[in-house]
Amino acid sequence: MRVNALYFIVAVVLAVGCTGEKGDKKAATAKRIAWYAPVVHPYFEDVKKGISGFEKDSALSVKRQIGQEWSQDNENANVESLAAKGYKAFAICPADASAANGLYEELSANGAFVISYGAPTTLPTTASFCVATDVKAAAQVATHTLIAAMGGKGNILNVLELIEDPNTVLRKQGIEEAIDEYPDVRIVQEIAGMVSIEESTAKIQNALAARIDEIDGIICTGYTPTVAAATILSEWHQTPGNKRIRFVGIDTDETVLQAIENGHMDATISQNPYGQGYIPCALLSYLLDGWTANQDTYFIDTGTIVVTRGNTRTFEREVKAITAEIIARLETDYLHPPQ
Repeated sequence: MRVNALYFIVAVVLAVGCTGEKGDKKAATAKRIAWYAPVVHPYFEDVKKGISGFEKDSALSVKRQIGQEWSQDNENANVESLAAKGYKAFAICPADASAANGLYEELSANGAFVISYGAPTTLPTTASFCVATDVKAAAQVATHTLIAAMGGKGNILNVLELIEDPNTVLRKQGIEEAIDEYPDVRIVQEIAGMVSIEESTAKIQNALAARIDEIDGIICTGYTPTVAAATILSEWHQTPGNKRIRFVGIDTDETVLQAIENGHMDATISQNPYGQGYIPCALLSYLLDGWTANQDTYFIDTGTIVVTRGNTRTFEREVKAITAEIIARLETDYLHPPQ
């Protein structure tokens, strides 16, 4: 079965949980696709599940490479090494929104295809697509959800994650623009620069200890601070008389889901890391087959779901449905067939 004909079946596979046919073994070995993540992080572990799903459905193998530090220099060295080994298709999470384009230009000049996932680079770029969450819009949704839980007024602790991550700037903008719509809401403090749950826990605890009487709500737009805040507030809210802090985070670690179910957290925003692993690999396979990118659909929004107590155990079906719907439209909305 031709790989480019497989994706309609994949949409059905994702929807009903069945497995598709295996692709032609000769074609599979001819396609050298590489996936790169800047550092070890829970988000990338979830993205890898989508890569595994693609491999299962297509019979193609994807090389996985994770960097040693979140820097563009480290990303350049690792990806250039993969290119020297003959890889011609790359799914890359850019370490730097601007500087990554230099790497992309180098790869494209040597006949390779590049797709950004997780975060966009600045335009113009030689990447064929960016497959990611519209993080600014997602942060705005999270902020509106939090403010509604706060009754439309109060002070917010804004907890960001890695300031080196291109997405952090967009999330910060989204939060601030949403808050501007509410005259009785303000950011009382902003903290950032967290790479682990332990570091996030310490910084959030310090902020709460210093300003607990002022803070009415917390918004986290990073995975690790969300887990840390969920743990902190799950303990804080169990003590009678402690002030109720409203809280909205991002991503769906089990600690977060439990906090929502137990009433210690109001909501979280589910991204679609599965789709951000699967869809770039599918697109790269098409590009290697001679299909070309539709220039009008560079950014592919993989969608978000607001997770509350009512859908903590069903939201994953919604996420898979979004992925299947995008895959079913690759040939019609995002690609042009070989001439």
